[in-house]
Parts: sequence; structure tokens; C-alpha cells
Amino acid sequence: MSGDRSPRADLAEKIAGEVTLSDDPGATLRKWRTDFSVSQTDLARELDVSSSVVSDYESGRRESPGIGVVSRIVVALLDIDERRGGDRIRQYGRVLSAGFESDVVYDLREYSATVPITRFYGAIGASELVSGTFERISGHTVINSIEAITTLSSDEFYRLYGQSTNRALVFTDVTRGESPLVALRVVTPTPNAVVLHGLGEEAVWEHAADLARIDGFSLAVCETGLEELLEELREFP
Repeated sequence: MSGDRSPRADLAEKIAGEVTLSDDPGATLRKWRTDFSVSQTDLARELDVSSSVVSDYESGRRESPGIGVVSRIVVALLDIDERRGGDRIRQYGRVLSAGFESDVVYDLREYSATVPITRFYGAIGASELVSGTFERISGHTVINSIEAITTLSSDEFYRLYGQSTNRALVFTDVTRGESPLVALRVVTPTPNAVVLHGLGEEAVWEHAADLARIDGFSLAVCETGLEELLEELREFP
């Protein structure tokens, strides 16, 4: 990725490439439109077409869009986001500039000042199971645990986890939390806080609390919906 490129340009290239190379371009267009929280009506208005045209592209009822149409849709999504304040562009820009795909890292943020872990938990509706050695964090990373485990190389895996000291790691797509917690055992130093997303306390791996105590990080669970969680974090701290 070029250092003199803007986050918007990098993101536009990524979206266009995904759609163009997709086996189901309509579904990929729909994924990005919903990621940007843009309705079919709003996108159609931006493109100066009827909503049925957008719907037809996304459903596959209309022939797969050519590069010209894809380019117009990408520009429209980015223009809408910029008018709304550019939150999505900044979010994806942080992830892409860190060298990870947005399918692996949903959000990555550095705070201007440290904040209490309890405040972070309150913002996302998390419940602490084990108290950690540290009471504050200076950033957060939201990670799709399955994608991280299956797509990252060992070096990338270590870089994603190992550069996360003094932060909170939120792991999504976990069933019990065993895999990400075991993976953290080989990383030094460990993060200040770990959140297992999508789990209640009763579903957590039986050894999770023990590992958290051994390594000194705060462990919490969170059942807030993913989109709601990401929305809360866009406004945090």
C-alpha cells in the first residue's frame, strides 16, 4: 500500500477489487453497502437511479455490473460516508494501514489518553469474569477469531496479538474462547483486557479464567450484537 495514498483511495481500490473478482458481485456489493450503513434508497438517490436498479444488481436479477458501474457505486458509498463524517473510511483506513484485512480486523483504535477498562466494558455491555493486573487501556482491536486463525501467517498472527499490549482485544466468532486464549499464551506481553464476544458466562471454556489469572489480563464476555458493538466503539472513548 503506497504511503502517499489516502485511506479513501486505498479503500476504494479494495472494494472495487472485491466486487470485480467476486463469484457473486451482487452479494459483495450488498455486504459493502450494509457495512457502510447505507440503505438501497440512499444509494439509489446518490446514483440518480431507482431503488429497484440497486436491488436488481444485489440480487443478481440484473447482469453483473461492469467496472464503470462498480466505480460509480464505490464513489457513491464513500461520498455518503464523507458527508456523514467519514467514520467508515477512517475505521477501514486504520485497519488497512496496520496491514490487516477488514475481514480479520473489524476495528482498531488508539486513544489519545488511557481510559479505565470498566468504562470500556460499560460502553459495549461486557461483563468482567476475572480482574486483571492493569485497570486502564490505551486502545482496542476487534478481531474475527476464526479468520485470524485460518488466514494469518504465524508472523502476522504474532504481530496482531503481540503489538496489542496495553489494549483490549475483542474476539468475535468464538464458541468457547479456547483458541484465542491458548494463542495468547505464546505472545509477550499480553493485552490488558480480553473480551469474548457472543458468549454468556456459562458458555466460556472452563480453563479461560485460570489462563487470564496466570497471564494477568482482565477477562470479560459480551453478548451485544456485533454491529451495535462496532457502532459504540466508533464513538468511544
